[in-house]
Amino acid sequence: MDLLDYNSGGAFLLIVAGAFCWLAIKIVPQQQAWIVERLGKYNKTLQPGLTFIVPFIDRVAYKHTLKEKAIDVMQQSAITKDNVTLALDGIIYVRIINPVDASYGVENPYYAVTQLAQTSMRSAIGKLVMDKSFEERDYLNTQIVSAINEAASTWGIQCMRYEIRDITPPATILKAMEAQVSSERQKRAEILESEGKMQSMINIAEGHKKGVVLNSEAEMADKINKAKGEAEAIQLVAQATAVGIRKIAEAMIETGGKDAVSMKIAQQYIEAFQNIAKNSNTVIIPSEIGNISSMVTQAMTIFEHVKTKELKPDLK
Repeated sequence: MDLLDYNSGGAFLLIVAGAFCWLAIKIVPQQQAWIVERLGKYNKTLQPGLTFIVPFIDRVAYKHTLKEKAIDVMQQSAITKDNVTLALDGIIYVRIINPVDASYGVENPYYAVTQLAQTSMRSAIGKLVMDKSFEERDYLNTQIVSAINEAASTWGIQCMRYEIRDITPPATILKAMEAQVSSERQKRAEILESEGKMQSMINIAEGHKKGVVLNSEAEMADKINKAKGEAEAIQLVAQATAVGIRKIAEAMIETGGKDAVSMKIAQQYIEAFQNIAKNSNTVIIPSEIGNISSMVTQAMTIFEHVKTKELKPDLK
């Protein structure tokens, strides 16, 4: 009987000891913080790992995760500065940075931050006109985050960032915006088309201008080349004539040269009248046609006169 009582008492003590250990030993997961109260009053914050508390005196009152948490902000209506009602929703990213303040500063920190985000969103939208509200999303996000952190500084929770997902204007405003966009696109298309036509006309005019200039330059170059060719031809003819005259003069200086020149002139004189008679029915006959020797003498006199002028520079 004593042995049975001893065994029963040992088992009871073992159970009590196991229950005591179970209540005293706490294992806190990573990125969590547990708030311990002793007799209803804050005692300490348990860090991740193996920790101990006093059973029946201490208790874990709050368990907070220190990870960043994304919370949907429900769609709500907001009035812009120009009295247009917009429907907005977003998402907020928050993280608990002070577990004690998050436990005792506000009843539900996540709910409180969500409500604060909605009021801050309405306040920020009210400072902008509708057109700017679509363009200034980054400005709105920054303003909302700043307002939340300023108001929630005693709650132990921090807003990391806020993102507006959708901004929905009324149906009438949407139709007006679509009409405006359509007209703007049509205007840009007409402007581009007119600019294209203008550029095309400019290009055609420039091409015509360049063509006229090139044609005039080509004509001028052609005339210059022709003039140069004619000048060179005249010069060459003159040079050839001068050479021929010099050769004749040299031939006349030689013995019998004058007689040969006289005979040549007489022969050309006769041939010239023969050609006239062949080409025309009307022939003009000089009065002294029978006096060929007189004409030859006159030709030789002229030749001697020319020769004398050419030799004078040499005599000087």
